Amino acid sequence: MRTLITGGAGFVGSHLSERFLAEGHEVLCVDNLITGSLSNIEHLRGNDRFSFIRHDISHPLEIDGTLDNILHFASPASPVDYLRHPIATLKVGSLGTHNTLGLAKLKKARYLVASTSEVYGDPEQHPQREDYWGNVNPIGVRGVYDEAKRFGEAMTMAYHRFHGIDTHIVRIFNTYGERMRLDDGRVLPNFVGQALRGESLTVYGQGTQTRSFCYVSDLVEGIFRLLFVDFHDPVNLGNPNEVTILEFAQEILALTGSASKIEYKPLPADDPKVRRPDITRARQLLGWEPKIDRHEGLERTVEHFRRKIQKN
Repeated sequence: MRTLITGGAGFVGSHLSERFLAEGHEVLCVDNLITGSLSNIEHLRGNDRFSFIRHDISHPLEIDGTLDNILHFASPASPVDYLRHPIATLKVGSLGTHNTLGLAKLKKARYLVASTSEVYGDPEQHPQREDYWGNVNPIGVRGVYDEAKRFGEAMTMAYHRFHGIDTHIVRIFNTYGERMRLDDGRVLPNFVGQALRGESLTVYGQGTQTRSFCYVSDLVEGIFRLLFVDFHDPVNLGNPNEVTILEFAQEILALTGSASKIEYKPLPADDPKVRRPDITRARQLLGWEPKIDRHEGLERTVEHFRRKIQKN
């Protein structure tokens, strides 16, 4: 099989590239590197079934030959990144989705788009099920990401209904693991980086807001299964094991052995108060649920960050 992955040099995209190569696919990795990195795919570039194309998928892309699968994962995904690149974020969620769907139509390829738990906004339903429509501020600071993903879902369903494209939508909840950037602004690399450097851990509000963290290998397994089922509505993939941000900060301090303190700052605008996936659909449809518990996943991730900090 021949599989194209946009955002393939990013955190999740690079793990997907690795997985599809391991399954025997030829992988075409497309990335413009505004948040991705060649270092994430350096170990893959000697494989003759892997090729890298530097390209902004907000602009049309021509591919010679057949394509069996297209996975659209290109997008800034952390608040720091999408607030730094707000228009690029909107474009890749709209124009990029349109371009990749057009390519899927041309090549008669399976299609999977990466959506996000952020489509639920600051949810009034907890845990979040796929039939919940969300509570999103379209003109708030986070709206550039939230609405780009919501539009991407709508465009994907339109291509499925109108053109009969074999489409799939994954709503990804907080994911972590090796190849995350220390400076991407999300809570896990923030806390781990601060703890390893002996800095105070920054907790926003009182730390009572909750998150659910899924290890990247579990996420990749769910995505791979989803691509090959006959189902087209959104599917949540995440770990339903919920933790408060304050508890999470304390876990990181214990795991790293850091003597860092906790510093409290005002809660950012539109920051979700709760976040936990209902994964009933993924269990029933895919036979999937997370296998790596948070302690094991964090041990691996902390060691990855420790090596990065020592190297620098």
